[in-house]
Amino acid sequence: MTQQQLIILIVVGLFLAFTLYRRIKLGGNKVKLKEMLQQGAKIIDVRSRGEFSTGHFAGAVNIPLDELQGKVNTLGDKDKPLIVYCASGGRSGSAQRFLQAAGFTNVENGVNQGHLQSL
Repeated sequence: MTQQQLIILIVVGLFLAFTLYRRIKLGGNKVKLKEMLQQGAKIIDVRSRGEFSTGHFAGAVNIPLDELQGKVNTLGDKDKPLIVYCASGGRSGSAQRFLQAAGFTNVENGVNQGHLQSL
């Protein structure tokens, strides 16, 4: 096997491992999200207003990520369940970390609208 073939094999292996890890992680996340929805979690869509207007998860409120810091005091009790989501999970991951740093103790990244709707 050449060095180039070995590099390609390693890259493909890492990609497959990452994909498997995400599937396992998201599977566990679905159980947690379903429980939070049953507990009446507040759902926050951190996409832009334009993205939100094209469709969103039922009952979600739109607080774009760049406005979240200024509206953190409107979110209520820091122990109540919050689910944040966006288009791909990146912005909602940032929102989750921000909210946790702000003292919110029950925040989950719902990833995206499709992920939530599949619950």
